[in-house]
Amino acid sequence: MDAFVIVWAVAGAYIVRFGIDNQPGIERHDSAYALTSMALAPAWWLMLGAWSSRESRILGSGADEYKRVAAASLWLFGFIAIVSYVLRIDTARGYVGVALPVGLVGLLISRWLLRQHLTLERNRGHSMSSLLLLGGPSAVAHLASSLESSKHAGYAPVAAYTPSHGQEYSQHHVAGLPVLGHKPDAQSIIQAIDDCRADAVAVSAGVQLHPQTLRHLGWELAARNISLIMAPALTDIAGPRIHTQQVAGLPLIHVTTPTLEGGQRVAKRLFDAAFASLLIIISSPLMLVVAFLIKIDSSGPVLFRQERIGIEGAPFKMLKFRSMVVDAEAKLSQLAALNEGNEVLFKMKQDPRVTRIGRLLRKYSLDELPQLFNVLAGSMSLVGPRPPLPSEVQSYEYDVRRRLLVKPGLTGLWQVSGRSNLSWQDSVRLDLYYVENWSLAGDLIILLRTVRAVFGGAGAY
Repeated sequence: MDAFVIVWAVAGAYIVRFGIDNQPGIERHDSAYALTSMALAPAWWLMLGAWSSRESRILGSGADEYKRVAAASLWLFGFIAIVSYVLRIDTARGYVGVALPVGLVGLLISRWLLRQHLTLERNRGHSMSSLLLLGGPSAVAHLASSLESSKHAGYAPVAAYTPSHGQEYSQHHVAGLPVLGHKPDAQSIIQAIDDCRADAVAVSAGVQLHPQTLRHLGWELAARNISLIMAPALTDIAGPRIHTQQVAGLPLIHVTTPTLEGGQRVAKRLFDAAFASLLIIISSPLMLVVAFLIKIDSSGPVLFRQERIGIEGAPFKMLKFRSMVVDAEAKLSQLAALNEGNEVLFKMKQDPRVTRIGRLLRKYSLDELPQLFNVLAGSMSLVGPRPPLPSEVQSYEYDVRRRLLVKPGLTGLWQVSGRSNLSWQDSVRLDLYYVENWSLAGDLIILLRTVRAVFGGAGAY
């Protein structure tokens, strides 16, 4: 697929810049550019391989694959530009100006399409690496559960090995996986690997193995071309916060402290203001239509103002298009026993308080469009944790209050991960993950995923 896209981009740039025939007004091309094109295509393809963009451990999951594709392409064309400048080679800028962007966009789109296909395959149990989990029972169970919920990563746990010193665990299964042994020596573990035919071994927390045993195990796995994966007890930590440092042969993992201050805060605010202004201008006709439909559908105001809690516990009035009857708040106590949401938030799939037009607005999140004015005013952000009610904040535990360290968002990880279908624990986990791992690039990805979530309508009621 890479080769096809590269040849298509290079050939297309050649034809666009120089044409096929000697047409009037088009610079006559010579054999030098034909040779350049023939050299550029394989060089580009090899560059993608040199940047390890096709390694199985990064295919189909995470942003690293896209970063490597972009880095390899930009480094190649940057090298071409430097060589052209140093040797004073008059390279046609139109040729490079077409080949690079077209090829890069084509490569990213092709990788995305292949990722969708790979995700479907992995959800069916195909194209997976079989994994032996090595560690304590609780750590193995947690790792197995995490991998099961993230099949797109391409790891399928097939067995467990729980080494112990002088203590034999009675269970023969952990998290539904057969336990193949307990002896804390490399040869017994290798035998278990051969028995389950694992492609990789994941060493989780709580493993009771001597460092020398782990070293011997690594040597044996390398000889068999079997991957060794270390799974430390770090949860909900994004890659950019993790840094490895070698000290006396030990790989020390540093986890940086998340901050949203100074330049980062200013950049996020500028991004919010600019993007919200643009969205308000674009969606103004739609908001006028929605306001008209609400007015003719039921009596009452078009906008619904509700007190929510913002950054550092500051209250603010959140705007929404009214999707319920006017006295909806008064009727809430009568419906409390019919709650279909999580243990904190009240939700009903067929809430009788929702108006006819309100159901349509909620399905496609059109009722949340006025929150763009909250974003513009600075009480909300485009991306962030869900804006909580004062009653929710009063019941927050200590760790949940970390959600209030950033502004609440018009959308967020909760919006693109199931919305009302999420449990309270999952909602909190996603919001805390966002607070701990915020980045502007992450915000852009969430905004793109929001478009798909909104048109899908899943979890919106």
